[in-house]
Parts: sequence; structure tokens; C-alpha cells
Amino acid sequence: MPQAIGSVCIDGLQWVHPGPFTVGLATTKVYAAGYDRNHLMIPDTPRGTWVTTDVPGRLDALGWSRWHQRLILALGITWILDGLEASLVANVAPTLQHPDTLGLSATQIGMANSAYLLGQVVGALVFGHLTDRLGRKRLFMVTLAIYLGATALSGLAPQYAVFLAFRLLAGAGIGGEYSAINSAIDEMVPARMRGAIALAVNGSYWVGVALGAGVTLVVLNPAIFPIAIGWRVAFGFGALLGLVILLVRRHMPESPRWLLTHGHVQAAIATVERIEAQVRGRGWNARTEATSFTVVTVKVSGTVGLRHLAHTLIRRYPRRTVYGLSLMLAQAFLYNSIFFSYGLILEKFHGVPREHVSLYIVPFAIGNFLGPLVLGPSFDRWGRRVMIPLTYALSGMLLLATGGLFVAGALNAVTQTLAWMLVFFVASAAASSAYLTVSELFPVELRGMAIAVFYAFGTLVGAGAPTLFGAIVDTGDPYSLLAGYVLASAMMMAAAVVARVFGVDAERRSLEEITSENPPFGV
Repeated sequence: MPQAIGSVCIDGLQWVHPGPFTVGLATTKVYAAGYDRNHLMIPDTPRGTWVTTDVPGRLDALGWSRWHQRLILALGITWILDGLEASLVANVAPTLQHPDTLGLSATQIGMANSAYLLGQVVGALVFGHLTDRLGRKRLFMVTLAIYLGATALSGLAPQYAVFLAFRLLAGAGIGGEYSAINSAIDEMVPARMRGAIALAVNGSYWVGVALGAGVTLVVLNPAIFPIAIGWRVAFGFGALLGLVILLVRRHMPESPRWLLTHGHVQAAIATVERIEAQVRGRGWNARTEATSFTVVTVKVSGTVGLRHLAHTLIRRYPRRTVYGLSLMLAQAFLYNSIFFSYGLILEKFHGVPREHVSLYIVPFAIGNFLGPLVLGPSFDRWGRRVMIPLTYALSGMLLLATGGLFVAGALNAVTQTLAWMLVFFVASAAASSAYLTVSELFPVELRGMAIAVFYAFGTLVGAGAPTLFGAIVDTGDPYSLLAGYVLASAMMMAAAVVARVFGVDAERRSLEEITSENPPFGV
């Protein structure tokens, strides 16, 4: 005999219910592969259950609102913090070579940058798994706290070894944020504008870069701070900014999509209702517009392990895996090679005084920020398979042209900066699209781990770029620097080919449609 539990009916054939059951304002059908009485409370729906729900459709149907703006402010700040960190080190690099500070060589500075990047890899992998297991929201405070402490302590480091260790730890904090935050943003913004929003958020990295440049312009001025103190104040500013964000994040909700896949169906419905109330006003009635929502069937998978991740990446989506790896690797190497050596190149080849390096990074950062902001809507309008190959290929060609002009002696500090602005106006949109791609092309239950794996791969390979280019700058040979540019350009153009062949038309489609899995017959 079938057994009724609340309004859910489970029979001996392990499928449920001839009709829907309703919780709050949502109508949901549940098809189960079994039911355990010990899990009646948490989660409310057992693992293996197929849930037909309008929760994702309701999230995608929302108009852009102040609630979404608060979401982006609270979560997207991670990119600003990362940009701030990168900018601080790039701008402080010449100062750190001064004997009154840590007295580092260009190679040691490159190693410190690589340590930060390696820390991001470790943090992404560890916290990427935890965000899929425990939820997006629970990781926010932990990873931010790690970043705050390590950044503050970097500024207090008495010697190079200590500085190196805290740079590694600061990277782990930021790397840990990437998986949870990219997952949460993609899962909560409307599908029709996911590309534009994701690129704008990722592009906000350069707001942090400009902010860091502005801060160092003040704190590295010997007339304001002694040279032995200014660089320490710079790192303290990064910790202070992160502390402010702790207050903003307290009121951010868990991702309803994550709640669904982990069996917290009623919590997912309650969460989306609260979001709707804030977006549309508390007088809005979901029943009056229920027919306009897309209904999808998703499986309650619960926590999945490495075996499931490997099966998904290698067996289920091998083309998407090659695609994501190519994009992440190319953009990571390009950015790590150019940006972390930016200040050293200006000083070594163009004679820019170390205290003026920040002036040249501000316009460079502006170009990088405007690229995703201006080009982002085209990724939703013209599509991923057009814009991603286009931006990757164009970035590579522009970098080659810039390298040729540099070797020919046709560039000074100002025109070098203008050329880089043009290159990275396009390259910034390309790099941002890589994060969008690896986030939206894989299922919710392993999205955090998938982002972490791709990010770790690209960053781990790209982590050697700062050390490589630091050593190149030390040689003072412009042709060696050109060879590095050629390598980065070739990687970008190769990724463009892969993107065109293996790309997915993900624009304006729900995350569930992109990664749809057919339920059993009869469900």
C-alpha cells in the first residue's frame, strides 16, 4: 500500500504522488526513489528524489532590483579585494626592493606573487568542496576572515620568509571565496542577464586595482609616510576594507538552487518568497503569475564526492571540460605574466620612478574595468560562441602588436600604458567570460568544486608567470620580454579556437536547462 507522508505519497514502486503538493506560494511535485523516516526534518526531501518546481523559474523571472544590487555589493566585493591585493603588490614591488623595507629582488617579488596565487589554488580546492557540501553562505565569513587576518599580518611581516607565508594564506582566503561567490551570483541573478552581470562582477577586480593604485600613491609618498612604514599601511587598508564587508554579508540568503539539490525544498521556496517580497513588494501574489514561470525537474543529489565530479568532467561533459581548461589557462597566464610585472617593466625599461608607478596603473585598470562593462551585454545578445572566441583571439593579436612596438622602441611609458589599455579592454572581457563559462556549464551540486578545479588548473600553471617575467625583467633584455608576450598571445589564440569548436550556447538559458538530466520514465 502507498504510504502518505504529509501531502507526499510514496509507494512500493518508489515513485510518488499522482498530484502536486503545495508549500507556501509554490507548487511542487516530488518523485522519490525511497524515503527514510529519520530525515523527515532536515532535509525535508530525501536524496534521489526528483522535484518538479518553479523556484529556478521564479528567480530568473525577477527584474533587476535594489536587492540584486545589494547581493552584488556583498558578494562581488571579493573581486575588488583580489584586485586590491594584486595592485598593492604590483605597486609596492619597487618599494619592497628598497633596503629600508624588505630589500627584495625582482625574482623574490615574483616568488611572493606566485605564493599568493598558489594559496588561491589551495583555498579554491578546499573551500570549493565545502561550499558544495555546506552551502554558499556558510563559507563567506570564514574565507573573508582568513583574508583579513593574513593581509593585515603581511603588512607586519619583519622579513621575507614571514611575508611569503602570509601572502600564501591571504591567497587561500581569496581563492576560497571564488567558488562560493561565483556559484551564488550565477544561481541568483536572472538568466537573461547572467552574462552581463557575471562579466561586470568579474571586471570589478579592476576597481580594486585602481583603488590599490590610489592608496599606494598616497602611502608610498615619502613626504607623507616614511618608506619603511608606507608599504605596511597599504596592506592594512586591504584588511580594513574586508572588515567593512563582514557587516554587509550577514543578511545575504542561501542559494535556493543549492537548497533544492540538497533536499531543503521548503527552505528553497521560503527563500525565494522572501527574495520576491523584497524585489516586488510584500503585496505581490505569486499565484497570480504562476503560469508565467518555467517549471523544471531537478534531482535531489545531496553532497557528491570526487568520483561524481570526475565522472561529470571526464565522461558526461568532456568537451566542456577541455573548453573550460583552455579558457582558464590562457587568461591566467596572460594576466599573471603582464600585470604582476607591470610596475617592474615601467621602472626598468621606461625609467618611471617607483613612486609614480601607481599613476600609470590607474588608466590601465580603467580600461580593464570598462571592457567587461561595455562588452558584457553582447555575451547575452550575440551569444557565448561568438563573443568568447572573438575576445580571446583579438586579445592575442593586440598583445602581439604591442610587443612588436615595444621591441621597436616606439613606445614610451605613456604610449605603453595606452597600448595595454586597449589590449586589456578586450582581454578583461575574455578573462571574465572564462569564469562565467566554468560556473554556468556544470550542475549545481558540484558547481563549487568545478569552479575550483578549473580555477586551480589555470592559476597553478599561470602561477609560474610572475616568477618567469620577474626573471626576464632582471635580464633587461626587451627581446626576452617579447618572447614572453608571444607565448601569452599564442595561448589566447589557441583558446579562441577551442571556444569556437567546443562552445555552448548558454545565453538566456536557465542553469537547469544547460545541465538538464532526464528523470526516470514516468516522472
